[in-house]
Amino acid sequence: MPETATTLSPEEIAARGDKLYHEKIEDQLDPALAGQVVAIDVLSGDFSVAANASLAVRDLRTRKPNAVTFGVRIGSRTFARIGRGPRKVK
Repeated sequence: MPETATTLSPEEIAARGDKLYHEKIEDQLDPALAGQVVAIDVLSGDFSVAANASLAVRDLRTRKPNAVTFGVRIGSRTFARIGRGPRKVK
């Protein structure tokens, strides 16, 4: 896979991706796609929807090999959960 050269910081990529998703992409998506992942090229605004992040990014990069990607889970405020879940209090 080709390397992507960008001068954007991770914070700038996240800000651009979030803005593109909420302003241009979210309204185009069918609510039935909830739980799937959108991979967004923050440079062009192009995007791909798939069951998981790997598939979405792979599909996007077939069209945009140098895409700078940002991912969003449809219908969720978070993309993924870190850890095993809440701790049980004794």
